This record gives sequence, structure tokens and C-alpha cells, in this order.
Amino acid sequence: MRPHQLFAAMKPEQARALLDTLQEKAPLAWAQALGLTAGALKARPVFVKKQPPERRAEWMRKALGRVASDPIAEELLAVYFLDCRNELLVDWLDRIGVEHEKGSLVGEPAEPPVEKLREAVAAFRKAARDEADAADRELLLRAFAAQSAIDWPGLEALLKE
Repeated sequence: MRPHQLFAAMKPEQARALLDTLQEKAPLAWAQALGLTAGALKARPVFVKKQPPERRAEWMRKALGRVASDPIAEELLAVYFLDCRNELLVDWLDRIGVEHEKGSLVGEPAEPPVEKLREAVAAFRKAARDEADAADRELLLRAFAAQSAIDWPGLEALLKE
């Protein structure tokens, strides 16, 4: 899946939670999504910003779900996990043994063996504390595989199972 497809497939309540978190912890990234949405709607950002939160989040999710929005969708997912849910990203990278600095990759990591990935994915999913955490963990796995810098067919195949 590509990053825009992750937003297109996202449940509205998960998109709202993600966007609300971005608005609070990464306002510049949220403003970028707001501008993208305004452009897609051919409206002014102020108009979109004044909408009720549920409507605004749904519009933003739909705008980010467009093919043309793929680079921005990828950036927003990266910011979300680096700045807002860093503990999940660090947990995942540690489980697969990828070198990083607080979640930022060091170089282009090679894909671990499929069996190591399978074990890491299962353990990472099992560590979820609640339904929202499980949804974010699944999103992180899919967003990681969808990064343009990552070409790991083994992980992509595991996520399709």
C-alpha cells in the first residue's frame, strides 16, 4: 500500500485521533494537511479550519487519500510516528534490529530475514495495550512498509496475510 491508500482506508475515528494529535504536537504538519485539504476543496484554509472537528477530519482524510497527496501523506505519517508516537516507532525498530537515532533511520536498512520479521510483527502487535494502540501499531507497520525509502517485499507480503 502507498501512504495515500492508508489514509483512504483509515476509519474516520482513527483519522480524527491522528489529526487531533498532529494538531496538538506537530502543528506545522497539521497546517500542511489543512492547506492540502483547502486546495482539494478549492476553499480557503480558514473555511476548512472553522468546520466542526469531525467534518474537518473527514475532509482531511479524504484529501490525504488522493493519489496526488501521496508525498504529503507519507510525510504526515512520518511526523506522526516520529513526533507523536515515537515510543511505538522505537519499539518496532528495536524489535527488527534496525539502527536508528530515536526513531530516525541511520542509512538505508536492509530487510531482515522473513522469519525475524514474522516474529517481530507478531510480538509488536501482541504488545498493544488497547484498541487504539493496536490500530496505531498496525498503521505504523503499514506506514513503515509504505515509505519510499523502504523496499522490503517480505514485510509487505507479511502484512497482506
